Amino acid sequence: MAKDISVLIGVDVETDVGSFTPFYEGVKKGVPILLEMFDRHGIKGTFYFTGESARENPEQAKIVAAGTSEVGCHSLYHETVGDELFPLPGVNPLLPHEVFPRLEMATEWVREASGVAPKAFRCPRLWGSTAVVNALERLGYTSDATYPMYFYRDKFAPYHPSREDWTKEGDMRLVEIPNFADMTMVSNDSPLERDRDQWPLFRTKGAEYLMKRSMDFAAFAEGKGLPVVLCYYIHPWEFIPCKKSYNFGEATVIPDEFIVSGCGDIAIREFERLIVLLKEQGASFKTAAEIAGELK
Repeated sequence: MAKDISVLIGVDVETDVGSFTPFYEGVKKGVPILLEMFDRHGIKGTFYFTGESARENPEQAKIVAAGTSEVGCHSLYHETVGDELFPLPGVNPLLPHEVFPRLEMATEWVREASGVAPKAFRCPRLWGSTAVVNALERLGYTSDATYPMYFYRDKFAPYHPSREDWTKEGDMRLVEIPNFADMTMVSNDSPLERDRDQWPLFRTKGAEYLMKRSMDFAAFAEGKGLPVVLCYYIHPWEFIPCKKSYNFGEATVIPDEFIVSGCGDIAIREFERLIVLLKEQGASFKTAAEIAGELK
């Protein structure tokens, strides 16, 4: 078992069911649920607000800012700011020259709502890019928790990215924090290999299942002589009941079953159980700022 485990719980504060609805019930109800859970266990994390979610829910942004957790940014809307890993109908990625002004505005919206200038970032869907990290560097961010390990499968611990290729090591001040995946399993999902990913296993497979995957990665990282950093990504809307479909007059959106399965009470129970299991292993729960500050 790994000796030193750092845990970053990254909470992506966005519209319900990601880009598939315009609603904010998850922000209104799910953020308080998570903050109360964190307080019960004496832990903290980083809450990545989209600019719009912060502007529409300033009271939640201010509550996070007033506590021990960190306020971060999750772009302006739940949108594709980086390189898309698979196409989505009706979603066009930002052009590279659009990235900086978009993130500049997102940063300002989060600052205005929360009273805190965010220094931690995460791209929606973990779809990052070189243009994104360069924009973040210009804007004074210290961390980006975007790198999807399941897809790139090359970086297994925090690193300073290159200005020419964000997936490679370089000399930026910014610290890239990979979202861990199970690198010990044999994938049956070529070429994406999303079956390695962690999300949303805590509510579809259970806390014990995700804990095993987490510890498998911990052993993998330790075997490579790397620090063990378990960076999780979750969403407030997962902690309230979600519908199987959403009608918008001219169309009905039906998310894949795994997107909404187990949302609500199951998610609350299983994620709290995961926290307990991690604490039993002596894990230290940190903000993105703290993890970035530890990288020399």
